[in-house]
Amino acid sequence: MAKTTNTTGRAPATWTQKALVGILGIAVLGSTLALTAQRRSDDYALLDPIIDVMALIRRYAAVAPEDDALQRAAIEGMLEELDDDYAVYVPPALEEAFNTGLTGEYVGIGAEVIARDTYLEIVTPLDDSPAFKAGLMTGDRVLEIDGEPTAGKSTDEAVDFIKGEPGSEVILTIERNGEISDITVERGNIVQRSVRGFAREADDASRWRYLIDRDRRIAYVRLGQFAPASFGELRDALRRVRAQQGDLGGLVLDLRFNPGGLLSTAIDMADLFIEDGVIVSTRGRAFDEEIAEAKEAGTLPDFPLIVMVNGSSASASEVLSGALVESDRAKVLGTRSFGKGSVQSVRPLSGAAAGAVLKLTEQLYYLPSGRSIQRLEGAAEWGVDPSPGFFVPMTDDQTRAMLNFRREQEIIRGAVQDEGASSDWSNPDWIESTASDLQLAQAMRAMRSRIDSGEWVPPSDAQLGYDPAVADEIARARLTRDRLLRELERIDRRVAALESADADAAANASSDRDLWADDVSVEDGELIVYDAQGNEVARLTIDNPNLERWLIDAGVRKAGGDQDNNNE
Repeated sequence: MAKTTNTTGRAPATWTQKALVGILGIAVLGSTLALTAQRRSDDYALLDPIIDVMALIRRYAAVAPEDDALQRAAIEGMLEELDDDYAVYVPPALEEAFNTGLTGEYVGIGAEVIARDTYLEIVTPLDDSPAFKAGLMTGDRVLEIDGEPTAGKSTDEAVDFIKGEPGSEVILTIERNGEISDITVERGNIVQRSVRGFAREADDASRWRYLIDRDRRIAYVRLGQFAPASFGELRDALRRVRAQQGDLGGLVLDLRFNPGGLLSTAIDMADLFIEDGVIVSTRGRAFDEEIAEAKEAGTLPDFPLIVMVNGSSASASEVLSGALVESDRAKVLGTRSFGKGSVQSVRPLSGAAAGAVLKLTEQLYYLPSGRSIQRLEGAAEWGVDPSPGFFVPMTDDQTRAMLNFRREQEIIRGAVQDEGASSDWSNPDWIESTASDLQLAQAMRAMRSRIDSGEWVPPSDAQLGYDPAVADEIARARLTRDRLLRELERIDRRVAALESADADAAANASSDRDLWADDVSVEDGELIVYDAQGNEVARLTIDNPNLERWLIDAGVRKAGGDQDNNNE
C-alpha cells in the first residue's frame, strides 16, 4: 500500500439522471464517514426563511405538496447554487442503487438482461456468477420468474423480481431454441469484475486471457472502473501471467472509457509500478494537503508499460496515468483525457434524513508535478496528454466498430468459447483491421519495437512542432462552435419566416429582455450601476459590442420608463 501523509498531522475537519454519469468518480475517505458539519446558530438563521416558505406552501398552496418533494427540491436547489456538477443528494429510497454503482456489488443472480419483444432476455451471464453456474446462456428468453410472467414488464420491474436474499432460490422459466424449461438459480452476492483481458479463455469462459503476445510476453489488461476489489483483480491477473510465462516483457494497461472510482484504488495501483516519489496529492478548503507516496516494497519489475487513455478516461484513471507518465514509468497513448481532477466524498446524513447521503466535491487532486488535471472554464490545459509521438486519435466510426467488436468479446456463450481460427491478437495488423482498434494496434507496434530494439519508436510523428493533443481539442471546440452557429442560423431563419407571415404579431412580440434597439451600438459607451436607493455603485466602460447578449440571462431587465435607445 502507498503511504499517505498529512502535511500538518491534523485530521480533515439528487439522485437525478446526471448522478448516473461519473458516479464512480468518488473518493471515499476512510472506512466510515460521519457528518462533520457543526450546527451553529447562523445555520438555523439561514434555514428560517426556508421553513417559513415551506409552512406557507403547506397551508395555502392550491395543490397540496408532498413533503418529500419539497425537501428534495430545497436540497437540490442548494447544490445547484454550488456550480458543482458532481454534487448529488441521494434519498434513502435510492441509497441501495447508489451503493451498487459505487462499489459494483449487489445481491442477485449476476446476469445482464434486456427487455426485448415484450419479454426479458439474457444478454450474458457475468463471470463466475450464479447465473453462469446454473447454465443460463446468451439469448435465453425469460418467460416467467417464480411463476410471474415477464411479458410487458420493464427491465427494472423484472430485475426487482429476481433480487432477493443471498442463498434464496429463484426459478426462471426460459425458452431456448424453441424449448421451454425451468432453471433454478441460487441468489448470491455479486461483485462485478472491473479487470478484463482481450478475450475469454476457450475452455473456461469465466476466465480472461491476458497474455496477448506469448512470444514477447506482452500482457493486456483492461480496467473498467476503480472499485474496491479492482486492485486485487489487477494484481491477481498479473500474477497469473507471470506464473505462466515468468517475468513480463511488457504491459498494455487500457484505461479508455474508464470513468474513475476510488482514489485509494488508483493510488494502490500506481504503487505497484512506482518505487518511490509522489503519486498524487489532494487539497481542499476544509482540508490540509495530503500526499500519497510510493514505496519500494511490492513494486513490480521495471518492464515496458503503455497506458491507453481517451476523452472518456476520467478521475482515478487520470491519477493513475498521470502518476505513471510523470514518474517516467510509462508511455501514455491515445488522446487527451477528460479532465476531472476533483475529489467527491460520500457523507451520510443524520436525524430525520438518516439513510440519505450527500456526494460533494471537497478537494482537488494534483499530479506529482503539482499540476491539477481539473478542466476549468477557459483553460487550455487539463487532464493527461499522450506522450510525444503517442497521440493516436480514432474517428467516431472507428470507435463504434471497436466497441461493437469488444462487446462480442464480453459475451459468455457457453462452457467452451468459439473464438475462431482466424483470431491473431498478437498481430497489430489483425487488431487494426479485424478488431477495429487502431489505438491498441499502435500500442502493440510500439511495445513490440521497444522489446525488440530496446528503444521506444513513437507510432506517430513526434517532430510536428506543435502538440497534436491541443490541435485535436481546438478542432473539437471549433466543431462545437460551428454546430452552434448553424443552429443560430436555423433559428434566425425560423424567426424571419414567422415575422414575414404576420408583421403585426412580430411588432407586438417585444420582450423585456430586448434591452435596446438592434441598430444601437454601445461599444465604448458607459454602463452605470445604481443600488436600490439610487446611489451610483459603479461606472463601467463597455468594450464588448455584444453586451446585450450577455445581459439577457444576467438577471436584469429594463426599468420602468426606460427607452429602447437608452444606453445606460
